[in-house]
Amino acid sequence: MQLCVPLPGIRGKPEGRRRWDASGFQVEDKQLVGIGTLGPVKRLLIVHHTTSPTLEAMYQAVRAGASTDEIEGVEIVSRPALAATAVDVLAADCYLLGTPVNIGYISGALKHFFDQIYYPCLEATAGRPYAAFLHGNNDASGAVRAIEAITTGLQWKRVRPPVVLTGEPGKAGLEECWELGATVAAELAG
Repeated sequence: MQLCVPLPGIRGKPEGRRRWDASGFQVEDKQLVGIGTLGPVKRLLIVHHTTSPTLEAMYQAVRAGASTDEIEGVEIVSRPALAATAVDVLAADCYLLGTPVNIGYISGALKHFFDQIYYPCLEATAGRPYAAFLHGNNDASGAVRAIEAITTGLQWKRVRPPVVLTGEPGKAGLEECWELGATVAAELAG
């Protein structure tokens, strides 16, 4: 069961709707068509482990880019890495993965996500697109290699180079995150 609530818009025009799925996670959908029916919508799943204010800012920028008003026909679903399930992955058409770089590797939470979904999703999701955003204090090459190795095993196709920010993300870094989200969502919609 899903609950739909209109979002406030500018000059009374609705910007979209918020929905919560059965597990209580928020789902955004700007493409409600007709009365109570969804049009042909593609689903973009953002799986993230945002343990720091920096990574949270990157996640928010990616999500804002993916849900920009210019992109139609894409439903944005966000899940923390420790809560995302194989059902979420199977229901999505594309994935955006966000992680901190911990001791040169992806976060344990993102690794746990991959461990949980690997075999249940292996054949069914082959060929699906993905992109990633990472934050570290210095070198992130080990984490990038880990994501590439795991997604290669899943046979997912990288559609954009990963956005890797080190240190404090400035305006340009957050714009790069916004652009990643917008580009991936636009390609999915197209």
